[in-house]
Amino acid sequence: MLQRQLTGSPAGELLILLQRRGAATVKEMEDLLGVTANAVRQQLTGLLAEGYIEHRAENIGRGRPKHVYSLTAEGRALFPRHYDEFTNSLLREILLTEGPQKVQELLARLSKRMADQYARQIDSEAPAERMVELSELLNAKGIMAEVHVEPDGVVFKEYTCPYYELAREYRAICDMEQGMIAQVVNQPVELVSCTLDGHHGCKFKIETGEELMTSNE
Repeated sequence: MLQRQLTGSPAGELLILLQRRGAATVKEMEDLLGVTANAVRQQLTGLLAEGYIEHRAENIGRGRPKHVYSLTAEGRALFPRHYDEFTNSLLREILLTEGPQKVQELLARLSKRMADQYARQIDSEAPAERMVELSELLNAKGIMAEVHVEPDGVVFKEYTCPYYELAREYRAICDMEQGMIAQVVNQPVELVSCTLDGHHGCKFKIETGEELMTSNE
């Protein structure tokens, strides 16, 4: 929902761009947003003052260092994350009283329940097409996701980790999300890179093959 509110406003479009790319120069934002450098700088000034973005100097090619802009923690917090302190405390309590096995079992059940909910809203049969529909469902909830084809597979990327704080404490949360995607697309899914390891977004992949792009019907 929040992403829809950001879309359409100049400042919001810039925030969404930085959330997707991780960082960008004024020139890159100018080209990607299709606006002038002055328009970009005007929005950057306001967002810097509000504490939503920050910048650092980097040597990019020849010449003087260029300012590279990225979101601050406050800026990232503008995008939805599906967790709260109660959930975190609940998992911690289960871990302490029941042990890690119970937490794993709980997360596995949650993964299946989420997969079932999404699967009921998806009509396609081919795994890649199901990935696209899943990304659309997540985007509608404000979780920024997209699908693209690479030479060795089809990639599903989430730019907004919906459980970031929880996952920092319970890495098994990543397994829950990976399992959910695999169950929705009916195909084994590999977690290629993760936000927790310093990457920009979480990247999931299914191996390439003609059957991924077309239905078996």
